Amino acid sequence: MKAYRASLLYFAAPESLPGQVTFEQDGLLVVGPDATGRQVVQAIGSYQQLASQVGSQYPGLQVEHLPGRIIAPGFVDMHIHYPQIDVIGSPAEGLLPWLENYTFPHEKRFSSPEYSAEAATFFIAELLRHGVTTALAFATSHPESVNALLGEAQRQSLRMITGKVLMDQNAPDGVRDETRQSLIDTEALIEKWHGVDRLGYAITPRFVPSCSEAQLRGAGELAAQYPDVWIQSHVAENRDEVAWVRQLYPQARSYLSVYEDFGLLRPRAVYAHCIHLDEDDRALMRSTGTAAAVSPTSNLFLGSGFFDHAGADRAGFLYGLASDVGGGTSFSPFHTMLAAYYVGREGQTKPGVSLKPQHLWWQHTAGAARALGLQGVVGNLLSGCEADFVVLNPQATPLLARKTSQAGSLDELLFSLIVLGDDRLIEKTVISQAGTA
Repeated sequence: MKAYRASLLYFAAPESLPGQVTFEQDGLLVVGPDATGRQVVQAIGSYQQLASQVGSQYPGLQVEHLPGRIIAPGFVDMHIHYPQIDVIGSPAEGLLPWLENYTFPHEKRFSSPEYSAEAATFFIAELLRHGVTTALAFATSHPESVNALLGEAQRQSLRMITGKVLMDQNAPDGVRDETRQSLIDTEALIEKWHGVDRLGYAITPRFVPSCSEAQLRGAGELAAQYPDVWIQSHVAENRDEVAWVRQLYPQARSYLSVYEDFGLLRPRAVYAHCIHLDEDDRALMRSTGTAAAVSPTSNLFLGSGFFDHAGADRAGFLYGLASDVGGGTSFSPFHTMLAAYYVGREGQTKPGVSLKPQHLWWQHTAGAARALGLQGVVGNLLSGCEADFVVLNPQATPLLARKTSQAGSLDELLFSLIVLGDDRLIEKTVISQAGTA
């Protein structure tokens, strides 16, 4: 058992939109093992109200006092490519040339277990440095890449979901897989890793153009056979990509509906981008329980378009924020939240929406956890949640210290952190069962 005294940021009603924050200026967070031995939140609230109660319930409990600091839930990244740590910041004319010229050549390296292991170690260290404690990540088409990432995540006790990429067509040698073997490998990796410790598996067709009908059909059959695994892919990111899918499936109502036809839309299915959707697509997302991973830095960098937050909220489908490294330009949740604010202001509908700071924060924590089907598990600090959290230092830089000291409201404080924050704001990342990083 351990307790922390600091300012606390969490969500008392995590299911509600737009995710109103609860903020305790002087709060107490108590963590300890549950019946299974997991480190979880045992109590949270006002220090004045909880201190005597907790002290009598847990005699000798040590309280770590962190004056001037804010404890908040660890961030949840709904879409990120671990093999693209060396692709980030590569210039390109758009999505498809970027894949051909940078991404696929780099991903060939992950056939090597040694290279995969080194990249996985770096990748997870970078996540933790930026306060990300749960991630849904792409690996490559090589099983070695999955084994390396989940093995390192297991060593770090990180909650990680990933999967071997399926891509048996329209891809170069070295990353293109073989249809039957790709499905055999996927099932073997599910059996090996899914549900082990804090790990999960995601069936991962890269996107429709990279997968044959036989491969997509096999992916859907595996999704039906293993209903508690995740599904992840891309949809409607780029207009050229959308046109390509229309050529491949001229009878399909839309790009998104191709996935539906193969049984790949359901709860725990997460599709990155979801930019060029129509109202029928949004209704389909809602009716199937499928979630969108919103990737604003990537969409801005590659010129793909703007996610329509107003349309998503009108339809009522699930979504959360994602870095999309390496198309995305930063691991930092603060950079991602700020980019989402820019995108909301521009939007696909006029006038644009001004996303509130509390909503932005919710999208990268409790909202993202909800979209992944992990509400009440991660992304929040309510009783029973896994004890993943970050310690924020609002005085981390001179400009942050100057600005946050003048904040007259919670929104002003959070917006200052979003606009001016980066990895320096993360003083400590605490992982359930693993100590600190």
